[in-house]
Amino acid sequence: MSINKLILGDNLEILKKMESETVDLIYLDPPFFSNRNYEVIWGDEGEVRSFQDRWSGGMDHYIAWLKERVEQMHRILKPTGSIFLHCDWHANAYIRVQILDKIFGENNFINEFVWKRSFNRSSISKAARKNYDTIFFYSRSKEYTFNQVFMELSDTSKKIYKNQDERGLYRLVPLLVSGKRNGETGKPWRGVDPNKQGQEGMHWVTTPDKLDEYDKQELVYFPPKGVTPQLKYYLEQSPGVPVSEIWDDIKLVQGKESIGYPTQKPEALLERIINMASNEGDIILDPFVGGGTTVVVADKLKRKWIGIDQSVQAVKVTELRLQKQQDLFSDSFSVQLHKYDYDTLRNSNSFEFESWIIQQFGGTSNTKQRSDFGLDGKMPDNTPIQVKRSDNVGRNVIDNFLSAVKRADKKLYDKNSEDKKPVGYIIAFSFSKGAVQEVARLKLEENIIIRLVTVDEIVPIAKKPTITVVINECPHQLPQRGRVSPPSEGQGEVKSVREIEFIATGQSEAGIEFYSWDFNYNPENGFKAAVMIDKEGKQRVKLKAGVHNIAVKVVDNDGLEGIEVVKLKVNGVIERSDG
Repeated sequence: MSINKLILGDNLEILKKMESETVDLIYLDPPFFSNRNYEVIWGDEGEVRSFQDRWSGGMDHYIAWLKERVEQMHRILKPTGSIFLHCDWHANAYIRVQILDKIFGENNFINEFVWKRSFNRSSISKAARKNYDTIFFYSRSKEYTFNQVFMELSDTSKKIYKNQDERGLYRLVPLLVSGKRNGETGKPWRGVDPNKQGQEGMHWVTTPDKLDEYDKQELVYFPPKGVTPQLKYYLEQSPGVPVSEIWDDIKLVQGKESIGYPTQKPEALLERIINMASNEGDIILDPFVGGGTTVVVADKLKRKWIGIDQSVQAVKVTELRLQKQQDLFSDSFSVQLHKYDYDTLRNSNSFEFESWIIQQFGGTSNTKQRSDFGLDGKMPDNTPIQVKRSDNVGRNVIDNFLSAVKRADKKLYDKNSEDKKPVGYIIAFSFSKGAVQEVARLKLEENIIIRLVTVDEIVPIAKKPTITVVINECPHQLPQRGRVSPPSEGQGEVKSVREIEFIATGQSEAGIEFYSWDFNYNPENGFKAAVMIDKEGKQRVKLKAGVHNIAVKVVDNDGLEGIEVVKLKVNGVIERSDG
């Protein structure tokens, strides 16, 4: 299983194919249980198909559904790995006792975090308002990764830093603590004998050499005679307060972070979890990717990641979020859909395509690309494979391939011929009539079998959606204040801002899922969505005078996408040229 990858599909089947002990951290936010069928969020066919009637069997059905997935997650976790399972009050007790305790073991329970999602007052009812979620933290073993994480100091906590000097605010911390010691920390320092402080004696918090270092840095405060020295601890040195199990400092998603996904989790929540239980370069898995927050944050924090979801929209919106934050230093990532775009495969890197399609066919590709007689790989029984990244492959390819197969391994060629097995395989997008006829002749007249395999026999292929864009200037616009461009000859006053309506129409045999818009498109930077989810394909935008590049993507039900770029000049008139 490659990393930095979004996968469209059933997470159970995908988890089963992953190697054991390969993932460092798993965060999952599965659909919460309630006494009704799961309320579909994205609404696309994949999500409906995955969750329809999932809960009709009650709590036992839900727990069984989730348990078999968590069993696979336990298997793929490294010994140092851990899992954070996010749930609510409906099923948290059942999940802990019937799933996590049984699979991970009660001894590997670490924490039960309570995330207070909202501070809204209780509604008028006979129960207090439920405004929290539960996040269970379990490890695979006792040697799990853990990094202390801190919350920002509250205003009340900051008030204890009541002293100030040229370095800033500070508080005084004792250098002597109770308990007699016979080692270095029990010896006198700067005339102060810790064993004479109190009836039971005292000791220094660190060794004399460290105390000397503090003193050189002018961090030791020597009060009036008769009082022991103390350490100056400055406010700017404080990392904050170590987190407890109650998280009430992370608010629900607001503002620009929101993508319109109802159960979207805030990035701050995932930052805390990922920082706590992983290190840079570790592999993070989210098997219910949803709005994509886990992989987006993992990518920001320089972790590797894998995201899985049954919903086309979940995968494609997550892809858009990743694209929006990518820069020159970002790691690349891939998206695995149910179907592959013909144009993308047809125009991909030749060697990469050869290696990939041979692997999908069940063979092994050649790595050296030299002295291979023009053959690109072989099947498990060493039967040769040749790949042509083209359409309408002709008769001459058959002739050359047959000659290469004989020269590469004459003994294997003779054996396959005698056993009436294929002497080789040719993979291409399509074959000419002449090629098909020649393969038929070889089999009929010479008992030589060459199998022609089209790419769509190996992997499902579809044509990406097409898209058209209509542009209308919104009527009855009021003059805009401020500086305006000079009018063109023969025209009246030119407005500096115009409101433009864009109407996108996509076409696909699979059906259209949604549109996404970039109103400041730059090909070098890639598509950066300003509007991620637009179900209707209509947007109104106010544009200043000048040249604007507008890009719109359309995504179909297979997850394939098309893009249209419009170059628009806004001045006295609106001029359009397709990009």
